Amino acid sequence: MSETRTCIRRHIERDPGIHFRALTRRLELATGQVQYHLARLDDVTEERVSGRTHYYPPGYDAWERTVLAMLRRETVRDVVAVLYDGGEARPDAVADRVGIARSTLEHHLDGLVAGDIVAKHRAGNRVTLSLVRPDETVALLGAVEPGLAERLTDRFERLVDNLLVEPRRD
Repeated sequence: MSETRTCIRRHIERDPGIHFRALTRRLELATGQVQYHLARLDDVTEERVSGRTHYYPPGYDAWERTVLAMLRRETVRDVVAVLYDGGEARPDAVADRVGIARSTLEHHLDGLVAGDIVAKHRAGNRVTLSLVRPDETVALLGAVEPGLAERLTDRFERLVDNLLVEPRRD
């Protein structure tokens, strides 16, 4: 196996769920070169989640792969932390604690609910949120170490979101 391929494999093993752009940035390699070597790593799982291609070493099931991909976003990590700390919570309370607009929360909840990470409970007009598998989700949080680029992108998205939100009229 080539040295470049070994390096790519090590990065994926150390950072399961890393997305393609982050991998190319960390390796400082051309995208075509990374694509070439990834195609030859037959035990690496490639999966597209929320518009990004993520890579995983062997040993992660489909649910874990989705969780790892989703936790790469700072806002999702914050939502998970709020739900883990407080158990069940109303969406507006989660959005307030995280410091995001309710529409942004709903955007992230779409993926979290589809991935069976968060459950929406409805009782009449009242909606509450909770983690489906809280301990397993938080355990996977330890495998995700976002880089500076990912954190800056997440924070920029929050800044734009806050600029576009209409102020509440109470």
